[in-house]
Amino acid sequence: MASAPALTPVTAPCAWRGDQLSATREWIHHLNDAQIDELEQVGRRFVADDPDLRTVTAAEYPLPVTAGAITEFGRAMDTGRGFVLVRGLRMDRYDDALAAAIFYLMGLHLGVPMRQNELGDLVDHVLATSDKTLQDRSALPSRVRDRLPFHSDSSDVVALMCLRPAKEGGASSLVSGATLFNEVLRRRPDLAPLLLEPWYFDWRRQDPDAPADWYTSPIVSWTEGVFSMYAGSGMIKAAQDYPDVPPLTPKQLEVLTLLDDISQEPGVALDMDFQPGDIQWLLNYAALHSRTEFVDHPEPGRQRHLLRLWLKRETNRPLVPNFGRHVVMDRTETRDDATSSGSGHFTIAKAAVPRRDWGV
Repeated sequence: MASAPALTPVTAPCAWRGDQLSATREWIHHLNDAQIDELEQVGRRFVADDPDLRTVTAAEYPLPVTAGAITEFGRAMDTGRGFVLVRGLRMDRYDDALAAAIFYLMGLHLGVPMRQNELGDLVDHVLATSDKTLQDRSALPSRVRDRLPFHSDSSDVVALMCLRPAKEGGASSLVSGATLFNEVLRRRPDLAPLLLEPWYFDWRRQDPDAPADWYTSPIVSWTEGVFSMYAGSGMIKAAQDYPDVPPLTPKQLEVLTLLDDISQEPGVALDMDFQPGDIQWLLNYAALHSRTEFVDHPEPGRQRHLLRLWLKRETNRPLVPNFGRHVVMDRTETRDDATSSGSGHFTIAKAAVPRRDWGV
């Protein structure tokens, strides 16, 4: 029997604790007046032009005043703590189309937008559309009000923009993947090597239009000295519903439970209350994300509403084969069996409006 690989704790800046970061607030970038003025001016031009979101480029809409800050956002994600919260936009002056345009423009300057469903949509909406809970296997996590387990999305970068916060709750929560791994390694070194092996993830529940029921990915990629994590116990356990997925072993169940338990321990995660206009840029490989349960305002126009972008960001980050986002297409790609890729919302005027015909 082969011996387990020798593993050591991660010491990079992405290994942080929430109680330490919450005391500094260094992870919040406040836009200055000149940056806000530029984003609004270019955003209004973007709305007026209404370009095709599949082909528009950052070069067509330069942001020279904000460029330095955007570079810093990328550096924080790539080699720093893994995320940044951007604050200061004057949302009381915007409609949703202008807010979405500013968000998409910044995304173009940080990477290439990725398809979020088989329709080809590049902007998604995190908005409760029914009273279902996650106990219902037909419920989509982005469409309900439950607290979500910590997980990774299938992209290099996931970004959220708050249009409207909840009446109560709905805080965004992040936890360092490196810190979770370090704690598993410290407490149960016998289980840590399992995280480097392939795991089965439920694809159908994440995307009802997915071309397959499941896909595989290791939870941890550690290659060329670079640590990355891609996790989500809910999606792993949901994949057990499919008869062609092998059952989880007792040791696998044990390490999944341990990861979830550590993430919920006081001081490990960082919670942030979203304010209107807040934008969270997050490298999926550095941190897992969640949110707290929330209560909505009764009026439809005041419900908690976030916009979401997935970005492909070329940073030459080394990853083991078939890790993380390998199942998701960027905006230039289509699958051979895709038949509905022309049904997406490909202009900002349409993309800013949520689809009301989607089930949860």
